[in-house]
Amino acid sequence: MVVWLTAGNVYNTQRGALVRVTITQVAAHAGVSVASASRALNGQAASAKTVAKVQHAAEELGYVADATAQSLKRGRTNQLAYAVADIGNPVYIEMMTAIERVVSASGYRLVMSSTGTSSSSVDVVRDLGRGYVDGMILSPLRVTDELLAVLAKAPVPVVVLGRLPDDASLDTVPADSFTAMRLVVEHLVAEGRGDLAFVNGPSDTTPGAFRRDGFAAAVVAHPAISARSVDADDFTITAGYDAARRALHDDHRPDAIVAANDLIGIGAIRAAEDLGLAVPGDITVTGVDNTELAGIIRPGLTSVDLGAEERGRVAAELLLARIAEPERPAHTVAVAPALVVRGSSHARLPNDAGTSDAEAPDLNNERPAR
Repeated sequence: MVVWLTAGNVYNTQRGALVRVTITQVAAHAGVSVASASRALNGQAASAKTVAKVQHAAEELGYVADATAQSLKRGRTNQLAYAVADIGNPVYIEMMTAIERVVSASGYRLVMSSTGTSSSSVDVVRDLGRGYVDGMILSPLRVTDELLAVLAKAPVPVVVLGRLPDDASLDTVPADSFTAMRLVVEHLVAEGRGDLAFVNGPSDTTPGAFRRDGFAAAVVAHPAISARSVDADDFTITAGYDAARRALHDDHRPDAIVAANDLIGIGAIRAAEDLGLAVPGDITVTGVDNTELAGIIRPGLTSVDLGAEERGRVAAELLLARIAEPERPAHTVAVAPALVVRGSSHARLPNDAGTSDAEAPDLNNERPAR
């Protein structure tokens, strides 16, 4: 019989197959008991001599610990999930980076999941019963009664990045869409704009509904301005482009577009340019989220920073605290928005991708501390 060693497996020429190296084989190779080998490999009480012998044997045989078996034995996986509607949206990526930084420092691996529709969010939460993670951070696009019901019965802790009804006893980190819309409208009024078109995403989504209501509340505070709204099919550049063209082709063309997020705002700038309109000369455009893209495009997109990185960090810390103390009271932590003014809404700023927030010191345009 000839045995070939590979990474974590033994090729047995008599059986003609790969056979996974077991801890029993490691123990036999090291000349110790299985219990001693297990203690040595798991950092438990064992003599230095035994640890050295077992580690040497494990290296020679190419032993790789069975993570699934270890997870079952410990009752935990050392994995946390982050579930979002669209993993391509840069605001979710910014949140993910902050979340991963926090949880990895505590010894956890972060796994990503794309939910898309409300039914997929429900399925993702239900799948928590399979025991593949110790907790989840969920950013649902739609909050339905069915989702609230499965969240209430989730077998592991869940923190929601978004808004839930007040009676939902879960840790949440909501976005302050009302303040975001107020900051934008006040800025546009100060810039002399009085005819606003709000280009929203789907209004049956949580961000769509709150940003629509926030915009309406902000407009009420300024009765001299006129306003209307158009819903895009999605929170994407393409959907924003199509919706903005509809708004700009109206008989009564607005002098400002308030986009529900940066991607829609970028689409709106492209639509205005394709119709021969100068931004910000003929029409101004603003967004929400202050993603990296807002500072890259020309002209730079004025946007409200909702503190994506900070909200991700807070959500991760809330989840770790919930895992450590399951019975602690539910917490809701808000992060204050801040307006970042760029060339798309302020003619005195250079209309190039290199526009710095610091170039307009009188416009409350400092990027908020993270």
